Amino acid sequence: MTMTSRETAAEGLGAAALLDRTRTVVDPELRSIVESLPGSIRRVAMYHFGWEHADGSPAAGRTGKAIRPALVLAAARALGGDPHTAVRAAAAVELAHNFTLLHDDIVDGDPTRRGRPTAWTVFGIPDALVAGDAMLALAVRLLAEDAHPASAAASARLAGCVIELCAGQQADCAFEGRGPHEVSLDECLAMATAKTGALLGCACALGALYAGAGGAEIEALDAFGREAGLAFQLIDDLIGIWGDPERTGKPAGADLAAHKKSLPVVAALASGTAAGAELAELYGRPVLDDAGVRHAADAVERAGGRDWAQTQAADRMARAVQQLSRAVPDLTAAGELLALAEFVTRRTR
Repeated sequence: MTMTSRETAAEGLGAAALLDRTRTVVDPELRSIVESLPGSIRRVAMYHFGWEHADGSPAAGRTGKAIRPALVLAAARALGGDPHTAVRAAAAVELAHNFTLLHDDIVDGDPTRRGRPTAWTVFGIPDALVAGDAMLALAVRLLAEDAHPASAAASARLAGCVIELCAGQQADCAFEGRGPHEVSLDECLAMATAKTGALLGCACALGALYAGAGGAEIEALDAFGREAGLAFQLIDDLIGIWGDPERTGKPAGADLAAHKKSLPVVAALASGTAAGAELAELYGRPVLDDAGVRHAADAVERAGGRDWAQTQAADRMARAVQQLSRAVPDLTAAGELLALAEFVTRRTR
């Protein structure tokens, strides 16, 4: 399937259709390399991606949205490159992303993802952990074996991004051991930028690299992705509190029940309001039952955490567009990137 600018304009692709097309182009590469894994590890990875059931039989369940590989291809096109040359890089980014998901599910103790049991609950922590490690190795291998002249720089950039992701994850975990008022909003924003924004920025930067862009353009695309990624995280945090379980595949208020110091929560705790004090008291309890979770969600909203996060998401998107205009002054050439950025801040799951 070709993905030329002319076809894209003619078909008027929205973000959802663009993501579908990305999966069509990237999934064969992704699946091919995942199937190269040793049997027991392959089984866990195939289950995680939604391609197989736990018993190894074929499945057609919910898979990932493919936002990050779509950003790679869209960035390459926006800067005048051929997105087909960046398919392996797009698959590598998606592998790195799923490495983080497998590990995050273990760290957070999440029982479900994409509407079914997480890999660690099905296969055990050791097998899920090792499968995540193998996915990261596959990402490195994809870039190392790519003949494109940008592959070495892309590999180094992805490696640096993964280190930043790990630092963000470590900070997120460390926050859980600190009191309700011991995490500042600046710390929380820095953590979210590392944990989420870094990989979206890296995806855009890899697309720019594969388009043969200069250093300034690559850094502008990275900054665009980081700002869009922070907007993404803000919306994700809102969904973690008020999302519909039928759409998210996770229990309502799961982040509150886990005492997560997400961005809306930290904003509420720092608000100096009576509702913020109520939230601090609730977060001081070792366990929150369903009524406590509902009370905490109400307190976050009354303390302004929900409105703050929504406003911040819009502000970060405005900053993202400013960064994008540095690399692509004629934003009509970056329609796909803008559509994807809009999609991640309008989503409900």
